[in-house]
Amino acid sequence: MMTETTPAVWALVDDRAGNRGQCLGVAEALGLPFTIKEVRYGRLGSLPNPLLGASFLGLTAKTRRELAGPWPALSIGAGRRLGPVMRRIKRLSGGRTRVVQIMDPGPAAGRGELDLIAVPRHDSPAEASNVMAVTGAPHRIRPDVLAAAAEIWGPKFAHLPKPWFAVTVGGEAKGRAMSSGTFADLGRRVCVLARKAGGSLLITSSRRTNTEGMDALLAAISVPAYVHRWEQGGENPYVGYLALADAVIVTGESMSMCSEACATGGSAYIYARDDFVTEKYARLHAELYARGLARPLLETESFVPWTHPRLNAAEDVAAEIRKRFLGDVSPNRP
Repeated sequence: MMTETTPAVWALVDDRAGNRGQCLGVAEALGLPFTIKEVRYGRLGSLPNPLLGASFLGLTAKTRRELAGPWPALSIGAGRRLGPVMRRIKRLSGGRTRVVQIMDPGPAAGRGELDLIAVPRHDSPAEASNVMAVTGAPHRIRPDVLAAAAEIWGPKFAHLPKPWFAVTVGGEAKGRAMSSGTFADLGRRVCVLARKAGGSLLITSSRRTNTEGMDALLAAISVPAYVHRWEQGGENPYVGYLALADAVIVTGESMSMCSEACATGGSAYIYARDDFVTEKYARLHAELYARGLARPLLETESFVPWTHPRLNAAEDVAAEIRKRFLGDVSPNRP
């Protein structure tokens, strides 16, 4: 068990926004100093983990050079492709580095060498002493982050009638895509919700949202709205939406967006249909509904606000890390 006052922590982040957010969410929740290590994959990076073993073979030469001693007391990474990297770090450190993997690196991928693996409960994780099940995805949406975003974005929405409904729109995921008809259906539903309440919509697309689908959604909107289109660039109001909205509506194909919608402790709705949501994500939705963290967006929904405990698996993983590996060390951040 480590008892350093400020143990060295590495956060290994790759080019996938979801993985990056999960890793940094856990590192920040620890409340300890940490160093970000940018990870980029080379031509072997897509090989199955059992073939890569405990190695840096899937990394670019530049990344391999930057992953060098002195080795940290703790290394955190997210995503399947980091499994071999985490195992290699542990071996090079002589077993002294504790390695924490967010998401299962896959079967036959040396799970036993990883000190802690945090796996979403809807993925049906195997039972093992080094595996913990969490609800949803770790993320960076903490109360202090929301408060800061509210100060920045509040004046920009002040002209819109309340209540405010944030609509965070995804798109293609896991080989399934929302059709233009599905986008239009979502637009009609959120419009009905806002009209009945006399409020406004705060709408944003994402990098996975296709232009035609977003056009179809917006064509169905006939209430006051603030719209951000990801493809047009500019400052992204997403966190401001979460901070200020009276309710958050999210498309159900993104584990991260569903988890972040439940981070505020306020009303959260999930828009999900079988044509674009996989069975695995349907299990996540069912878990969120059962815990009272979210509700399905119905076609004739009338808004009645509710509250629930904030959801952030990053805090759960950080607490488990402190309990297992960090001894009496307390986070610097409350």
